Amino acid sequence: MPFRGKPPLQAKTPVIPIERAFDALRFGASKTLNLRDGLPTVAQAEARVDSWLRMQQADGGGEVLVITGRGLGSLDGVGRVREAVLKRCTQLKRLNVVLETREHGPGALVVSVAPLRVLVDAPRLRTGRKTPTPVADPGELAAIPEQIRAVLREVALITVQRLGIREPTDGMVADEMRMQFGALAPSVVTADDPMVALERVALKLLQELRES
Repeated sequence: MPFRGKPPLQAKTPVIPIERAFDALRFGASKTLNLRDGLPTVAQAEARVDSWLRMQQADGGGEVLVITGRGLGSLDGVGRVREAVLKRCTQLKRLNVVLETREHGPGALVVSVAPLRVLVDAPRLRTGRKTPTPVADPGELAAIPEQIRAVLREVALITVQRLGIREPTDGMVADEMRMQFGALAPSVVTADDPMVALERVALKLLQELRES
């Protein structure tokens, strides 16, 4: 007996805009931060993008996509989150985390994240000491496992020698270790296991320095 009623409704397959499809192929989930998820406050968005971009640097840098939204829901139509993200990216550029930020259509930014070695390749002022105190490892880093301190020492030796100091003193190496720890720590502080993450990032930095 033929069916005379209305044909059953079929679920429509959502149509993904072509731009989003290309973005998904180009960046993927691991290289995309969608700040519209969870509707964060401006302060929360700043914290999220800061932490995320530092982690991206720890993973090797490169281009990433940050979706900020256009701010159409704001009272004055101005994207406060977008403004805050641009401001934070400018700050991170001065800290050698970000290389460049550019517009990527309405509501999105492409951020070029610096490789780890940029943290140590940036020009730095160094003051000499007439009588440096010989220190094998800085006392502040005593709580860090020896294998991580060993990597930081090797990184410090390379970076000091690249500044033209062929035979650095223990004090110079200790100072450099403090600086390297201070540069790497922000990228791992939110990790589930910061020490494991610190060792991974330090080893990656050492590899980049050896290859450059």
